[in-house]
Amino acid sequence: MSGLDQPVGPPVDANPAQRPQRATMEGRFVQLVPLDAERHGDTLFAGMGGSQHASIWTYMFDGPFADRAVFAEALKKRQASDDPLFFTILDSASNRAVGIASYMRIEPAHRVIEVGGIVFSPDLQQKPGATEAMYLMARHVFENLGFRRYEWKCDALNAPSRRAALRLGFTFEGIFRSHMIVKGRNRDTAWFSMLETEWPARKAAFETWLVPDNFDAGGLQKWSLSALNNAGPR
Repeated sequence: MSGLDQPVGPPVDANPAQRPQRATMEGRFVQLVPLDAERHGDTLFAGMGGSQHASIWTYMFDGPFADRAVFAEALKKRQASDDPLFFTILDSASNRAVGIASYMRIEPAHRVIEVGGIVFSPDLQQKPGATEAMYLMARHVFENLGFRRYEWKCDALNAPSRRAALRLGFTFEGIFRSHMIVKGRNRDTAWFSMLETEWPARKAAFETWLVPDNFDAGGLQKWSLSALNNAGPR
């Protein structure tokens, strides 16, 4: 209660979080590096461009990209941006660029940040490296930068993204109706979050899932990340 007998929230550390920088995050399957449109462009276009990859851009703000030059300009804009701040996901074994992701809607004063702008090529989709990339970004947010709330938002019609958020340990918070206009169409937005108080349990689930013993000789998982997350309190 306040001194005026009105309910107020509990006190929190009001020191701002650190703003993310263009850094490298290394894992076993992948590493995230600052997006470099010239260095990564050809490989990213091979995995994301052309009509054969049009479906991965359906719920994004731009794309699909049939033209390499147009794709190059889109990457240059991403590279120049500080919010969103984009990273390229490199496959550790081949050093090939297989995806992009960003930190966005960065609010250090409130210690709130979002992960978004995620595009995985088929070489990364449903692979351990995709999960590891999201683990590395979450760990950096909570353990290095000091944020207390990590957000995931997507088009409410994007069922794979909604399933991914829950699998990764985000909590569904609701639908913001008529939230945006994207490519001339209405977008209702599904909101998810992960809190700093939840991170220790989420981290344990990620790290248990990522251990080599969790994968058989064919690379298939033995324990699902969803089950590991659901084993603890939500």
